[in-house]
Amino acid sequence: MPHSNSRYVSNFTRNTLALILAGGKGSRLFELTQTQAKPAIHFGGKFRVIDFPLSNCVNSGIKQIGIMTQYKAHSLIRHLARGWGHLNRDLGEFVELLPASQQYSECWYEGTANALYQNIEFIREHNPKYVLVLSGDHVYKMDYADMIAQHAESGADMTVSCIEMPIQEAAGNFGVMCIDKQNRICDFHEKPQSPCPLSDRPGYTLASMGNYVFNTEFLIQQLLKDAHNPNSEHDFGKDIIPASIQNNQVLAFRFHDVENHQQPYWRDVGTLDSFWKANMDLIAVSPQLNVYDEDWPIWTHQKQSPPAKFVFNEPTRRGYAVDSTVSGGCIISGAAIEKSLLFSDVHVHSYSHVQESVVLPKVNIGRHVNIRRAIIDSGCNIPDNMSIGIDQTQDIARGFRISTEGIVLVTPAMLHALDGETRQLNYQYIEKISA
Repeated sequence: MPHSNSRYVSNFTRNTLALILAGGKGSRLFELTQTQAKPAIHFGGKFRVIDFPLSNCVNSGIKQIGIMTQYKAHSLIRHLARGWGHLNRDLGEFVELLPASQQYSECWYEGTANALYQNIEFIREHNPKYVLVLSGDHVYKMDYADMIAQHAESGADMTVSCIEMPIQEAAGNFGVMCIDKQNRICDFHEKPQSPCPLSDRPGYTLASMGNYVFNTEFLIQQLLKDAHNPNSEHDFGKDIIPASIQNNQVLAFRFHDVENHQQPYWRDVGTLDSFWKANMDLIAVSPQLNVYDEDWPIWTHQKQSPPAKFVFNEPTRRGYAVDSTVSGGCIISGAAIEKSLLFSDVHVHSYSHVQESVVLPKVNIGRHVNIRRAIIDSGCNIPDNMSIGIDQTQDIARGFRISTEGIVLVTPAMLHALDGETRQLNYQYIEKISA
């Protein structure tokens, strides 16, 4: 993790207001975001996705932060109130919630640019020199001071944070930049099928990370102009960036590890497959995303739970976990856990086997259960003798969701529906034999 040399004393970061866009639905996560916004979903055994941009801000020295919420925000707001109320307002530090409140129209937030437009007075009230706009639903570690310093020193009006990505991976999935030798953005395309290649790295393109630095007055001018454009979708990628690069100084910040010359870790966990893979990344012996880094901690709120417990040591009934992470409050009772992440308060009963799976909080897994390559949602009660991720035909018949790459999603509602169907079949059978 590269650090800015001026991390603790930077005037740049002290004069920066961070605004985090945290209202996304995350529709490609299907049932995982049915009751909560994408930034609120659990990640990495004990965190929420929103914790990563927030921790990056605090660790970078940026402690004036507004969070724009909209879609099913209760879970997110509760987490922020519990885990992010420790900043000192007497020193000008805050994490402030900015829910959609119809400030300038009868509509809610109608795009990322409109979300900022509806909070122009909040920006003016704090009068920062720079505004850092962040996506609230990506997982990575980044010192924003480096980007802000480049922005200030270059004289740019706007700076877009970008990451080098294989062309085939970016195609159709990310906004991409075309740049000149001075990193000035010449063109921007929103999710093109044929991204422009980098001249100094064949086979790669520059993908937008959804993070931007603005000079404050420039940002306000662009938001006002966009708000009065009837043809705009009020989106940064589709409208603000293309309009800004025509007659202004808009530069790309190429996010890379200047110390180790390695590709930094950055993941959009917006699909079931990417969510599962990003969690699986953390169980590597030396994961790219090091959540054990004491110099760059990921802050969060967590329940005060007892330590994880592993019981029984018999030949056919041994409680253990290998190549896995197991959070507080878990009890592994004569079960085997392999290459999996167990969040808080998970109870796995005897003779069960969990492999390559993400098990979210407060899940109870019965006896003789076999789970492989699955995401088990919070609050699930997996009945005895059930197999998940073993027979895809059976999983589909039960109403479980199967991702593009074969990951099985199980939620309490799916199990409840299945339980209802089972009871109905039992009633029909009883009526048949009684007749």
